[in-house]
Amino acid sequence: MKSERERNPPSMIHYNKSSRQFHLQTKASSYVLQILETGHLAHLYFGKKIRHRNDFENFIDQKKISYGSTTSYNRLIDGFSLQHELLEYSSYGKGDYRNPSISLLSNDGNRTFDFIYQSHQIFTGKKELDGLPSSYAYESEDVQSLELILEDKCYELRLILSYSIFHDKDVISRSVSLQNRGKQVLIIDKISSFSLDFDKPDFDLVTLDGSWIRERFSHRRALNYGMTEISSRRGVSGSDHNPFILLCDSNASEISGNAYGFALIYSGNHSSSVEVNTHDKTRIQMGINDFDFSWKLNENEIFQSPEALLVFSDKGINGISSMYHRFIRFNIVRGPWQFKERPILFNNWEATYFKFNEKKLLSLAKEAKALGMELFVLDDGWFGKREDDHSSLGDWTVNLKKLPGGLKGLGDKIKKTGLDFGIWVEPEMISIESELYKQHPEWMIQCPMREPSPARNQFILDLANPLVCEYICESMKSLFSSADISYVKWDMNRNFSDIYSHSLKPEQQKEFSHRYVLGLYGILKELTEQFPHILFESCASGGNRFDLAMFCFMPQIWTSDNTDAMERLHIQSGSSLFAPTSVMGAHVSAVPNHQVLRNTPIESRFNTAAFGLLGYELDLSKITNFEKKVIKKQIAFYKEHRKLLQFGTFYRIKAPSDRGTSLWMIVSEDQKDAILGYYQQLAQPNPPSERYLLEGLNPDMLYEVQNRTQFMDIRQFGDLINQALPVSINTEGILHSKIAENYLYELEKTEFKAFGDQLMFRGFVPKQQFYGTGLDDHCAFLGDFGSRLFILRAVED
Repeated sequence: MKSERERNPPSMIHYNKSSRQFHLQTKASSYVLQILETGHLAHLYFGKKIRHRNDFENFIDQKKISYGSTTSYNRLIDGFSLQHELLEYSSYGKGDYRNPSISLLSNDGNRTFDFIYQSHQIFTGKKELDGLPSSYAYESEDVQSLELILEDKCYELRLILSYSIFHDKDVISRSVSLQNRGKQVLIIDKISSFSLDFDKPDFDLVTLDGSWIRERFSHRRALNYGMTEISSRRGVSGSDHNPFILLCDSNASEISGNAYGFALIYSGNHSSSVEVNTHDKTRIQMGINDFDFSWKLNENEIFQSPEALLVFSDKGINGISSMYHRFIRFNIVRGPWQFKERPILFNNWEATYFKFNEKKLLSLAKEAKALGMELFVLDDGWFGKREDDHSSLGDWTVNLKKLPGGLKGLGDKIKKTGLDFGIWVEPEMISIESELYKQHPEWMIQCPMREPSPARNQFILDLANPLVCEYICESMKSLFSSADISYVKWDMNRNFSDIYSHSLKPEQQKEFSHRYVLGLYGILKELTEQFPHILFESCASGGNRFDLAMFCFMPQIWTSDNTDAMERLHIQSGSSLFAPTSVMGAHVSAVPNHQVLRNTPIESRFNTAAFGLLGYELDLSKITNFEKKVIKKQIAFYKEHRKLLQFGTFYRIKAPSDRGTSLWMIVSEDQKDAILGYYQQLAQPNPPSERYLLEGLNPDMLYEVQNRTQFMDIRQFGDLINQALPVSINTEGILHSKIAENYLYELEKTEFKAFGDQLMFRGFVPKQQFYGTGLDDHCAFLGDFGSRLFILRAVED
């Protein structure tokens, strides 16, 4: 028997014929638009859910008097100017001087286009996008879609604005397609995935910016007049600026205030712009970057834009994040690994770099298994003549000097240790020193008559060429079938340069970047569908292609090449604005850290990596007995709480800063279990007491709060160790080193009970930190880069 909800699903899209208005509703938000008397689409409202009515006429700006310099739309409607309307999509040439949503050129030289509403259709479910990854809906899910069909009759062009309403997820997806129904050839110079106008200027803009090994740091600033743009021209979505932005009220915080999120499902050159005009209207646009882009659209051809996801929350920035996290897990990531707990892996890269043989790898695998790890990943250097990064990319044959038994021989031996086996590949790349380049130099991206510019001593294959895509697919199919491979790290270690495709005509060269992305998506779709059992992890110099489109093919991404725990606080906090912990690869590595040369306690390295997909990337043959014992306990803890840490609801309690503390929290769906992460950058002398308001708990539940048992290398205490030990020892002597190698000095314990309302409204109070005198169980010694994890479990009152 069907449930009441199945018999009467919520109405998500209302259309009133007399008012010519559409009201789109999710569980907690409303989106209202109207067909104006001219046929243009006006945006009336996007925000907290409002009661449906037949006419939202008081939402419309009633001003009908022209400003002195205003250009009227036509001679028939006095005072009407597109410049002062809140529009759903805008074009150039008819009086709107703000940034247009679309820019076109016809073969007669015309650049003025005018798209007028013709019809619409409303249907249940959601269509796939042609050639592009997109979100998807379950059959049992409440999703409705709206297609608004606009036409420029002078040139027989049809523009379709698509909206899909994910009711329970509070997400609205938008995309645009353009169809050339006329005889002329059309050039697309710009086509945004969406455009949205607000009638207020006072927003703060939050963006995720950075560079290699400092990706996706969160930055917030107040908007002002003019246009702010974040974009990528790198050929990939990039580490400079992520294709995600957030607008919020100036008083919005992590837990309160109105906020809007916008995320693009695209992996190539992108642009997100916010423009505030001098009449205090704000326009947001997102889509393919129009720099070095154009697309030739012949008769009856259709161009499809990437999809964008729009969300609103009146519960602050954490509210936006929670919506994206849930949506990515349920409606972006797909396949057998969607909700499957990820294995704890060991990656040999920072342990060996290119210098390894089978004996070394097997010794590392045995150590990894003994410590409790579950997957061994063979990184770069196993193929061709790959002794450094100068050669062999494109030649996906095993280096038998390093691996006499090939991948199968090594994989079988790894499996016998009790670990699964995974490999690293970089299929989009080519080396000049390779057999592939000798056979097909024209497959490499390079300009005629110019010396190409290398990056990491490598170059890029032309994925706009179908022959190249076919080669990659076939070589990877052969490789993935050659051994018992359960994991693949798909890397892409450089940005684009010398952009020119020998497979495209001269007039199509500006299509290259988008055609490359389409070629990549075709490859990934074919391979992930043929090898559904393989856990694919996307990587691009770490986080250089960390976007929602890649999550459509690969359920996780290597978050950054920077594994330093303190830098990862910023990187993972910024990433968490839209990405859940279930997609973020996070490793414990050696110290001094290979990216910043920082010495961070091994417990802090774990406590940061635990809020992600845990792995280890250090030479296990060189670590101390102390570290081995600690790692074994860390892994046991992670396994016990893996489901919560990977699939719980994540909250940023306190953002990281250069000197202060930061707090993360993750809560189970039933609110009975939670873990709080507490991280300190630099120790302060005589620090003040602390109190932090927690999030996500059930106010009526009683929680038992305990810290994870952590240990410290006694060398960190210096001479103070003699206050903690029952005997006095020489801190420069052999005995001290021997004790430090083997002794697990247990840190202070925290244990108390409190109701959820107390922890959320009065706050959690950690133990007073060491303040210069005394060192006992009533005091917490964190020092520089210290951290703690606290476990909260609901118990009977």
